[in-house]
Amino acid sequence: MTGDECTAATIYQISKVTSEGVYLRKRMFNLFLSILIGYALVLALCRIFESRLIFFPNYPDRLAGDWNPRGLGAQDVWLTADDGTKLHAWWIPNEAAKFTFLAFHGNAGNIADRATVYEFLRDTPANVLALEYRGYGRSEGKPSERGVYRDADAAYLYLVNTKGKDPKAIVSFGQSLGTAVAAHLAAHHEVGGVVLEAPFPSASRVARKFYWFLPGVGLLLHSQFDTEQRLKAINVPVFIVHCNQDPVLPFQFGQEVYNAARSPKTFLEINGQCHEEASIIAPDNYRVALRGFLSEIQRRKPAGGSK
Repeated sequence: MTGDECTAATIYQISKVTSEGVYLRKRMFNLFLSILIGYALVLALCRIFESRLIFFPNYPDRLAGDWNPRGLGAQDVWLTADDGTKLHAWWIPNEAAKFTFLAFHGNAGNIADRATVYEFLRDTPANVLALEYRGYGRSEGKPSERGVYRDADAAYLYLVNTKGKDPKAIVSFGQSLGTAVAAHLAAHHEVGGVVLEAPFPSASRVARKFYWFLPGVGLLLHSQFDTEQRLKAINVPVFIVHCNQDPVLPFQFGQEVYNAARSPKTFLEINGQCHEEASIIAPDNYRVALRGFLSEIQRRKPAGGSK
């Protein structure tokens, strides 16, 4: 092979390697771009269908459950939120009550599914107003974060203005998603205390925990449900209950919420696997701790407060 032929062959090889390098880089760029577009699409879909990932009013069925639970003494109450949405609730009185629980349920089912919980609260003893969010059970409308806060306000005003309850004798009680509603209410209205069963710090914290493979998903959430932030404005006693084998919201979340709360605060760890069923699997422990918590609220109340 002559010198010219060697030079030509070398140039050809270099050109070939260069072309292959350019082609490989182009393929890598296209792959990266496809992944980026796909990821952005997934995040966009999460944002678009966010409410369906948070609220489950039709699971297992919107009107499932016993609407006339024997021995509960529940009375149907109809409320109207400030945007005109008609809401359903149960008023469950107890003649020996010194307090009234304003109860906010979780993100699935309705109040008929939770009659056992309300019976437990009533027997502390206390009155119970169990609210059904818009879009849930017999309430009208469609659920949203702002909407459920409006619903909570309507229930609170009903207790104060219609039932004549002393705000300092109202205990904002929430379970699961309802803990964010209970904390929001207590941060904006006068109450005697707050009970949070199976709470979570915020919607973004939940997203980061369960969707860790989607970096940034927490930042795109429109819904906040920021209990940690609300707790900064709450100066009344806070009682947190969490099962140490909670299959839905990790026990760690309850600890994080407790750490964010101001004193006085109480944490009750329930041994076992449960989410909103603490009063069912450990009624005695729960009852003793809850009564102690209510006694603490009673000591803080001025003399002569109404029930």
